[in-house]
Amino acid sequence: MTIHKEGYRTITYTALFCLLVNVIVFYFFPMHDFLRIASLVVTVALFLIILQFFRLPARKVKRNDSLVLAPCDGKVVVIEEVFEAEYYQAKRLQVSIFMSPINVHANWYPISGIVKYVKYHTGKYLVAWDPKSSTENERSTIVVEKENKVSVLFRQVAGALAKRIIYYPHEGDMVKQGAEFGFIKFGSRVDIYLPLNAKVKVKIGDKSTGGITEVAEIE
Repeated sequence: MTIHKEGYRTITYTALFCLLVNVIVFYFFPMHDFLRIASLVVTVALFLIILQFFRLPARKVKRNDSLVLAPCDGKVVVIEEVFEAEYYQAKRLQVSIFMSPINVHANWYPISGIVKYVKYHTGKYLVAWDPKSSTENERSTIVVEKENKVSVLFRQVAGALAKRIIYYPHEGDMVKQGAEFGFIKFGSRVDIYLPLNAKVKVKIGDKSTGGITEVAEIE
């Protein structure tokens, strides 16, 4: 288990804040043992919460060109046929995975191929399970196309707590299934848009592990 590079600054600021709070409490309230203990407990708990949020577990990815792997840890909350209006302008199968604050928030490529499309959208911060969050919240849209021209669109969607979406790919990049493509800070979701003939292998309520769980079979 390592700490994600996107967390270095936040963890450092949190550590400095916790240290400052305790210095102030211990200096100005030397006779208040309860307050000093409470300060230590609260700040240590805060630091550990932030630390666990940015953890990055090692994953042994078994690449398979016929499978779509989960792009993130979380819980499957949507499986439905929808009209995808941004890139395909056609119906697709949408699978959405909700990431709670206690989940690992790194994101992994669900398939290998060439990045055909990348776009960032500013937006609102509706709760991540709201259906409108897919089209109205801050989000990034990425499309990867396999050698046989079959493609998958996946979208990082900010939630009520997520205030920053981070993604690494550029159009034209060759990417590998299971490699890391981004990070979302705090609660959020990732939507996957599959071909209509895809065979979905998960169901509502299933827990997913990024880069490991088999979401669907595609041509």
